[in-house]
Amino acid sequence: MSLPPNAPSKSSLNASPVVELRQYTLKPGRRETLIDIFDGHLIEGQEAAGMTIIGQFRDLDRPDMFVWLRGFDGMEARKNALTAFYQGPVWAAWRDAANATMISSDDVLLLKPAWPGAGFQLTGSQRTAVPAYEKSSGDNRLSDSVVIKIHHLRPGAEADFASRFETDTIPTLAEFGARPLAAFATEHAENSFPRLPVRSGENVFISVAAFDSADAHARHEAALASSPEWQAFEREAQSYLARSTETLRLSATSRSLLGR
Repeated sequence: MSLPPNAPSKSSLNASPVVELRQYTLKPGRRETLIDIFDGHLIEGQEAAGMTIIGQFRDLDRPDMFVWLRGFDGMEARKNALTAFYQGPVWAAWRDAANATMISSDDVLLLKPAWPGAGFQLTGSQRTAVPAYEKSSGDNRLSDSVVIKIHHLRPGAEADFASRFETDTIPTLAEFGARPLAAFATEHAENSFPRLPVRSGENVFISVAAFDSADAHARHEAALASSPEWQAFEREAQSYLARSTETLRLSATSRSLLGR
C-alpha cells in the first residue's frame, strides 16, 4: 500500500508521547539496500499498525549506520502496535531481506518529551509517495541536516538539565541559526515489548535540531564556540554529564517526515 503524492502520514497530527531512537549498524555497503526496503515497503505497514514513522536518516559520519525515529501514543499502545506489525504480513514478507543488511539493531533509546510540548510537532508534515522515493534514492540534495545530540546525564539530573535547556539553551541555539525540533529524556518505564531490546540504565537528554545544510550546521557550531552564553552553558553542563555528549549528523531519506 502506498500513499498518494504528498499525502500526510496517517498519524502526522500526533506528537508522540513515547519515541524510540534506533541506530542500526549495517554490513558494509548495505545501507542503500536497507533504505530501499524500509522506505519502499515498511513505512505504511508500521503506521497501519498504530505507530508514527517520524524520520529515517543516513548518518553523515558513519557510512554503515542507519538511524531512525518512531513514535507511539503510549507504552501500552507501543506494545500493541509492535505486536501487530511484527506478527503481520508486511514484516513477514520483508524481514529476511531487511535483517540480511544488518550487523546489529539493538542500539535503541526509549524516550519521552523532556517537557510538555517538547515532542515533534508533525502537523502538516508530508511524505512523498513511493514512486518519487524510487527516483531519488540516495539523493540528499533536498535534505536539511538534522542533528541529534545525546547528553548522558548523572542519575537525577534530567529534570534540572531539561529546565535549563528549555529556558536558556534553546533561545541561544535559535539565535545562531538552529531550528530546534524536539527534546527528549529517557523513558524509564519497563520495556513493553521485550522481543525488541532497549538500552537499560540510561539517563539521557536528547535534543533534535535542523539546519539548512551540513555546512550551515558547521557555521552554527563555529558561532557557538565563540559565544560567551554558550561557553557558560558548556561549563555548567559539565556538572550534569556522566560522560561525553554524542552528536549524530544526519541526512534524511526522501520519505522521512523530518529533514525534507
